[in-house]
Amino acid sequence: MPIPPQRCLQTQRIGAIALTVSDVDCSRAFYTQALGFKVVSDITINKPNYCQLEGVEDSRIRTMTLCLGAEIIRLIQYLDRLGKPIPADSRSNDRWFQHIAIVVSDMDRAYAHLASFPIEPISTSPQTIPPDNKEAAYIQAFKFKDLDRHNVELIGFPPDKGQTKWHQPTNQLFLGIDHTAIVVTDTAQSLDFYRDSLGMTVEGGSFNWGETQARMDDLPNAKVRVTALRPVQGGLGIELLEYVEPTDGRPIPPDWDRTDIAHVQVELVVNDLQPVVNRLHSYNIALTLSSIIELANYLPNKRGCRVNDPTGHALLLIEE
Repeated sequence: MPIPPQRCLQTQRIGAIALTVSDVDCSRAFYTQALGFKVVSDITINKPNYCQLEGVEDSRIRTMTLCLGAEIIRLIQYLDRLGKPIPADSRSNDRWFQHIAIVVSDMDRAYAHLASFPIEPISTSPQTIPPDNKEAAYIQAFKFKDLDRHNVELIGFPPDKGQTKWHQPTNQLFLGIDHTAIVVTDTAQSLDFYRDSLGMTVEGGSFNWGETQARMDDLPNAKVRVTALRPVQGGLGIELLEYVEPTDGRPIPPDWDRTDIAHVQVELVVNDLQPVVNRLHSYNIALTLSSIIELANYLPNKRGCRVNDPTGHALLLIEE
């Protein structure tokens, strides 16, 4: 049941995208050298409250924060345990698929630069969405996997698409992160959660199909419904990807946990956490919610709560 508009929570912004990695130092080298990220901080935590928040016990957790432009990712390594790797047969329509979309100023130069690094391509090459898809016409994209096989996309916007900041004069090749895209089971159900329950705004969308999409996703006959969402303050957004075809995408396995390499967590900053938790409970949304935890030694003077969305993607709600 959607929350009535007058009671609707407004998510302020996306604070970061957190990736579980097998080796922070290897991932740091890749993201800084191949994609232009800069290191912001590097901390190791062994505190009961943070371990409780992450759903693990007595673990030493190394967290390295990187930025690209105004956007942030966190590389998280569990130093005393190694989770399961991402399945080798993962496909773009599996429910655990999630990518970060890195905006580039010149797709040809970015693709050439990336070719010298050990990536695993998903797309056959950079693809340009054709003009008959008016909502997404002339957007360029190339999808690949990083060292741990996390999904990454390079995206280039034509002058009439994308946020204004992506069109400012610059000498930079890699500009920032436009969105994280997640495969969802059902768009309407996900909109009940992200728009009606968490107060994000639908910014636009498209229906992508044809050979271009098939080459981009490495999926024959790919047809995908795309819905773009932004928080109140704009910036980094979330894209919902519902694959109409093919329909054989697999659900997120119930035994996956936060130490597994497939784990990606979106940090949503909200202005008042307890009412958010109350609303998620009171409106009978079938979700897994953690208790509210103080985030000392990670984000001082902040409180957080873990929740999985209706498809199973991981979120960390953080109080502003």
